[in-house]
Amino acid sequence: QLQLVESGGGLVQPGGSLRLSCAAAGATLDLDFYAIGWFRRAPGKEREGVACISKSKKMTVYANSVKGRFTIATDDAKNTVYLQMNSLKPEDTGVYYCAAAMVCLDPVSYVGMDFWGKGTLVTVSS
Repeated sequence: QLQLVESGGGLVQPGGSLRLSCAAAGATLDLDFYAIGWFRRAPGKEREGVACISKSKKMTVYANSVKGRFTIATDDAKNTVYLQMNSLKPEDTGVYYCAAAMVCLDPVSYVGMDFWGKGTLVTVSS
């Protein structure tokens, strides 16, 4: 059973940046086997797909709300997936989760995401 762990959340002012990380707990995250997605749930809202990177980095998909501001990338040496978030807005506030699947869907969807982390809280506020 693959267990994912997110880190890097925190409090940031509007316009600021954060980088979230996603790795496997007690195991190696095989990025040639899994596609990794990032999702968020804002207070009182439905879960939203944010970004996804396919296995072997063949493609990336972004939600329209984050295009041009967020970047999903991998560090193959560390078997880690990052979500670089720039120009953050208050509406980006929420719990961010990473998840693993066989493929990325467009738009980013939780369908097929079989393994999830417990999330990391991002708060964008002045």
